Amino acid sequence: MVDWERNIPLQAQPNWRVVGPGFDRAILEEAGIKEADVFIAVTNGDNSNIVSARIAKEHYGRKTVAARIYDPRRAQIYERLGIPTVATVAWTTDQVLARVLPAPQAILGTIGSGAVVAIGMAVPDATAGARIAELNVPGRVLVTAVTRFGQTEVAEPGMIVQEGDFLHMVVMRSELERIEGHLASRGTAVRT
Repeated sequence: MVDWERNIPLQAQPNWRVVGPGFDRAILEEAGIKEADVFIAVTNGDNSNIVSARIAKEHYGRKTVAARIYDPRRAQIYERLGIPTVATVAWTTDQVLARVLPAPQAILGTIGSGAVVAIGMAVPDATAGARIAELNVPGRVLVTAVTRFGQTEVAEPGMIVQEGDFLHMVVMRSELERIEGHLASRGTAVRT
């Protein structure tokens, strides 16, 4: 752990800290990078995070590495370089938009080539009372999770959808225009 605020000797504290730049190899080694199973860079600077993550991965051979990146354009570049990133601004924006835009515009992410998309949407009133199994269409629509009263859980086939629920789904992009109607029809629109 790297902490710029404090300078506490490792031996003196059970929760030790190492002070210095997170991309300095001497600092990383003092912090235990050679023995680390996981390295996560979460400073306030994109450049510091990506340099630290690349050093952990490329120089020290750490297999599990991630970096927080504020600039979503940079995050995509670093993903291509093999550094898993969390772009907090993009994630937050996607979450907000998913709750206010119609389904075709509320894509949270794509999977593979983009033919499969992750979306989220509030439950239409007509859907309340349906079971998750009624809404799923093999190969086309899959409800993966339900957020209810601020708590998200993995969707189970027998779970009953309630008014006010927010559904997280994986769907074929070709079904986006029909997904609201599908949910409102309690799972019959996409089956035809």
